[in-house]
Amino acid sequence: MELLGVRSFFLARNEESRGTMQTAHAAGVRALEWTGTHLRLLDQARLPHEVRYLELQDWREVVEAVRALSVRGAPALGVAGAYAVVLAARELAGLGIGPFREGLSAAADGIARARPTAVNLAWGVSRALRAADEARTPAEAVAALVAEAAAILDEDVAANRAIGAHGAALVPTGATLLTHCNTGSLATAGHGTALGIVRTAWAEGRLREVIATETRPLLQGARLTAWELSQDGIPVTVVVDSAAGALLRGGCIEMVVVGADRIAANGDVANKIGTYSLAVLARANGVPFYVAAPTTTVDLETQTGDGIPIEERPGEEVEAPLGTRATPPGVAVLNPAFDVTPAEYVTAIVTEAGIARPPYRESLAGMVAHRG
Repeated sequence: MELLGVRSFFLARNEESRGTMQTAHAAGVRALEWTGTHLRLLDQARLPHEVRYLELQDWREVVEAVRALSVRGAPALGVAGAYAVVLAARELAGLGIGPFREGLSAAADGIARARPTAVNLAWGVSRALRAADEARTPAEAVAALVAEAAAILDEDVAANRAIGAHGAALVPTGATLLTHCNTGSLATAGHGTALGIVRTAWAEGRLREVIATETRPLLQGARLTAWELSQDGIPVTVVVDSAAGALLRGGCIEMVVVGADRIAANGDVANKIGTYSLAVLARANGVPFYVAAPTTTVDLETQTGDGIPIEERPGEEVEAPLGTRATPPGVAVLNPAFDVTPAEYVTAIVTEAGIARPPYRESLAGMVAHRG
């Protein structure tokens, strides 16, 4: 199919989608919530074929859910980490304050290490722990932890809506936007980061169409982003990751917007594997490349992307994607979950505090200071 034909397909698809898509409000989907006794998680590993919730009462179950990607997305991991600390504190509440603090510290360390690249997980755990510093009894500590975790959740929703408002202003009227991986309500406490921009821009009548890369190896774009946007009635077309370059070169895409799992002080961005390739392709074809993330994802202590640890996922995710064998037995598989996009390829970084532009050391530091 010629690229002109591809563009025509997008336009026709958009008109068809406006008339036939049903709005089920995925923006209102809660990836996680505290019930008062336990943490309830939407099992994202089973989407889009099954909507199933996990009822977790043990912090170790939360760690396993994080590792299994039942809950994922940097902001959502921050919230999950905070509530995992709550579960650990409830388990230890019968101890004296000394043994309680010792046990809680050990549990928190295990939670924070569940996924190393996404800085929000360790941030959520650390912030929760600080809230219990002044507690005189385990019961006081549990109450403080519950309140702090709830605050983290509420602040993330507010931050996402602010990101959506700031970022929508960057979307040209009638734009086709390409995004990678999943950055919506499933990846956050609500609304989304890059998909928060999509939702706000669509509501304002700016957006024509979203192109979602399927996102290897776990197909989080095809499974999750496409599910969220179709539920909201936002026209979305899935393409294989390797098609992005041809679409960018063919003038089919006006902008690229992605999320982030960690942003270094200099503006280098760690995100789902394949993001770096998109950034280079966007630069080569004169297409702006934006990153959307809350300031909690900015790690000023990590000076450059070289200092960001890159998680290596099990080879089985590539050998047998979604359970179907794809590679010959015995063939080696390398499966990094993330890559790092150098700051020079990032047009701007959209946060809840505003839009950061180069030089990023100054602008990002200002954004984080705004957070307080």
